[in-house]
Amino acid sequence: MTEALRTDLYQLTMMQAYWKSGHNPEATFDYFVRKIPFGSYLITAGLTYVLDYIENLRFEDDDIEYLLTQGFDSEFLEQLREFRFTGDIFAMPEGSIAFPLEPIIRVTAPIIEAQLIETFLLNKMNFSTLIATKASRVVHAAKGRAIAEFGLRRAQGDGHLEATRATYIGGCASTSNVMAGKKLGIPVSGTMAHSFVTSFDHEIDSYRAYADAFPKRCFLLIDTYNSIEGAKKAVIVGKELEMKGERLLGVRLDSGDLALLSKEVRRILDGAGLDYAKIVASGDLNEWKIEELMNKGAKIDMFGVGTELITGRPTPALDGIYKLSDVVERGRHIPKMKLSEETVKATLPGKKRVWRFFEDGKFKKDIISLEDELIDNATPLLEQVVKNGKIICKRPSLDEIRQKAADNFSNLHDKYKKLEGAPVYPVEFSAGLVALRENIIEKIKREEIQE
Repeated sequence: MTEALRTDLYQLTMMQAYWKSGHNPEATFDYFVRKIPFGSYLITAGLTYVLDYIENLRFEDDDIEYLLTQGFDSEFLEQLREFRFTGDIFAMPEGSIAFPLEPIIRVTAPIIEAQLIETFLLNKMNFSTLIATKASRVVHAAKGRAIAEFGLRRAQGDGHLEATRATYIGGCASTSNVMAGKKLGIPVSGTMAHSFVTSFDHEIDSYRAYADAFPKRCFLLIDTYNSIEGAKKAVIVGKELEMKGERLLGVRLDSGDLALLSKEVRRILDGAGLDYAKIVASGDLNEWKIEELMNKGAKIDMFGVGTELITGRPTPALDGIYKLSDVVERGRHIPKMKLSEETVKATLPGKKRVWRFFEDGKFKKDIISLEDELIDNATPLLEQVVKNGKIICKRPSLDEIRQKAADNFSNLHDKYKKLEGAPVYPVEFSAGLVALRENIIEKIKREEIQE
């Protein structure tokens, strides 16, 4: 089953109108983000889904039959039976760092084809990029402590695999999502629920039962009744494990004053000779809460983060857009741009490239240029991934993408990583792009006066 109908109706109605009018010029569209919802940067993710979609894009018989019931022209639908994407796509590889207005993906194809893929591309790129960026912020706030993603139960339906994949790209070390572990190879982690503890008559009996079932991976949830008393009982079970030649891996705190409790629990564990046991904290955590815990000197070795991470809270959607920037008519490129009374909604014309400057190994600034401009001493960020409808790029593994994101993040200056008050990263326009934009604006204004 293909994903051809995972699109908005107006993409298909426009396609029929293009076809019926014989208007199908080569067109270039840019995918970019006008404004970042939090922080100053984005970790790009989702390209792999776009490539899979392009590779398998076709309309099947049942798709055609359904569209016939929606009033589409039967001749147009017959044309769709042979539909394939034949264009070119340039993109920043997954795990790249991007900034506002920069083309993250550039699509050039007959406009009927370029129009169809818009909705799917936006659906995948916006969601995955949002969650990967959120994960990056959470991981950074933890200052080297591992982050386990615990969000499956709060994820947006079947989007859980995409979300978990994005959190791993953003730097999370593991997930509670077992299906993601199987399908994506992400390490899985988890302990026990409060229901497990309360199902026993005595808290320590639940600990012993769990230790007996998982002697080599025993983490105990100690805050069901009283965290301090729970820690003392965990010590008893830890000592019993030692007598069997095993070790208690750690304990989990899920409520209360986590900073204060973690220090006291650490004292209890260390005092009993269980200094090797880790302390995990969870419970409605986000990057701001984790940063506060770190600033308070919390003795926490690992964080479990669920709802706030998997949903991208407080901004559950990334407002990425896909805008027409160039059309070829009779062999001549005609740059296109949107003007708006709201300056922020104006777009940049022409086929473009993105360049990055480095200084002392760190990102210094980016420049958006026209395609035919070469920027000296800068690294181009867009790479061709599709040529004439065929995938031509290397398909990196998920671990390779995750490492690329980590490497790129290490090259971003610390000031841009601040959770609050991060400065705006400098993104400049080339001389050619500035001149083209001004010329088009002037032309539009002249035409408005003449009308």
